[in-house]
Amino acid sequence: MSIPNIITSLRVLLIPVLVLVYYLPFEGRYLASAAIFTVASISDWLDGYLARRWDQYTQFGAFFDPVADKLIVAVALVLLVAEHASVWLTIPAMIIIGREIVISALREWMAELGKRTSVAVSYIGKLKTTLQMVAIIVLLIDVPNSHAANVGLVLLYGSAVLTIWSMFIYLAAAWDELTKDI
Repeated sequence: MSIPNIITSLRVLLIPVLVLVYYLPFEGRYLASAAIFTVASISDWLDGYLARRWDQYTQFGAFFDPVADKLIVAVALVLLVAEHASVWLTIPAMIIIGREIVISALREWMAELGKRTSVAVSYIGKLKTTLQMVAIIVLLIDVPNSHAANVGLVLLYGSAVLTIWSMFIYLAAAWDELTKDI
């Protein structure tokens, strides 16, 4: 087990901690939840950096890193949708979670065809992830309808736009395979 894989695993272990802290009845729960999600977001960058720097790529890491990212983002979005109880937050959350399901299925299917690299992570995808993480951190920081939450919502919509854009990039890359007769 390499250090990058340990960091990825710790990110997954932060998920129940995030949920527990978010629901604990104390005044600093939002800020503490944002801090936990921030640590998880930084660990996403750190594990990839260390894997590249130390040349510690593993099959487990290639599989588990994106799974860890999707899990913590989906859980955080579900927490926020439940807390805010707003259609305006639910819409970008549905777009983001729905896109992740579509692209995960597309990557798996393309891998079965031996063409996984044609749907590799793009620059827009990385930008989307960064904006998404920042938006979630800002939304976790404060109560619904606060100034911070409104800024976070705007950022989340920006992330949703990039989410749709990156999904179309991935679908376009796989279009020839998607439209072939079976």
